[in-house]
Amino acid sequence: MLSTVAINIFNLLKEKTLPKVVITTHHKPDADAMGSSMGLHHFLKQIGIDSKVISPTDFANNLKWMPNSENVINFEESTDLCKAITDEADFIFCLDFNDLKRINEYGEVVSATKSIKILIDHHQHPIGFEDYSYWDDKASSTCELVYRFIHDIGLSDLINKSIASCLYTGILMDTGSFKYSNCSGQTHRIVAELIDAGANHIEIGDAVFDSFSEDRVRFIGYAISQKMEVFKDLNTALIVINDQELLKYNVTTGDTEGLVNYGLSIEGVKFAVLIIDRTKLVKMSFRSKGNFAANNFAKENFNGGGHFHAAGGSSDLSLEDTVKKFKTILYNYKEDLNV
Repeated sequence: MLSTVAINIFNLLKEKTLPKVVITTHHKPDADAMGSSMGLHHFLKQIGIDSKVISPTDFANNLKWMPNSENVINFEESTDLCKAITDEADFIFCLDFNDLKRINEYGEVVSATKSIKILIDHHQHPIGFEDYSYWDDKASSTCELVYRFIHDIGLSDLINKSIASCLYTGILMDTGSFKYSNCSGQTHRIVAELIDAGANHIEIGDAVFDSFSEDRVRFIGYAISQKMEVFKDLNTALIVINDQELLKYNVTTGDTEGLVNYGLSIEGVKFAVLIIDRTKLVKMSFRSKGNFAANNFAKENFNGGGHFHAAGGSSDLSLEDTVKKFKTILYNYKEDLNV
């Protein structure tokens, strides 16, 4: 039972005098990653425990309104500081990822410590690096799980506006504004509690959806109008972005978030794919509808995985060769895509 796990973790925290706690999440953290990390950070503060939030990389500007986010430490920018903090940690909370590879080089640092590692996550197939696992792949988001963790230890009355706002944001984004199949009745009940606790859904919606740069808006328009290819016989939409296009539109972290979903909004499309040349690697995002498993496609072909309808992958081939490989492989799934 997850409630038992939560209580055991809480008891360990209480047993330690002034515990040193690190909270971390996956590289290029999205709203669920940052929302769960900052939400947990503010909750620990409520119970008198100081924590440091370390991100493997930078994160999107439209998430920097979250209270205290200016104190998040970027591992890439402050490597030595992060190593020192992590080496001294008694507990490391690992949020919204299930494999230390998802935190890049910082994963080696975390793995080498003697700290107690606590996983809070909703992704499928965790590899089991943690000491304690508060995990449920049926949960809408890691933010939902952080709320449930707080509830399970009987301290939901301590959820203030800062905690509620962070957790609401992650649930909002990971459920596709409450329209994905992972959004349950329980999810809506949790959201109601968060709004009652102070999350202002109007202000949060404006912050995450309506605060982008002009370059980002023009980039999205360009990607949809000039770069989208639709394979009607395969019910698939594909967008490919090269490194020069990223430079032309000054694309920064978070600017491509949600772009893959536009392909899925086309009538008849069951599978949408975004392929981006990130120089070191070609990164891929997969979204699906119905009974087509995006995570299986990613795992079988592009070193990836994720959720049934939302997954990611990568390729060490060139962008051109990756696209060629994708188009060739795609026809192997024609029957599944036409069911």
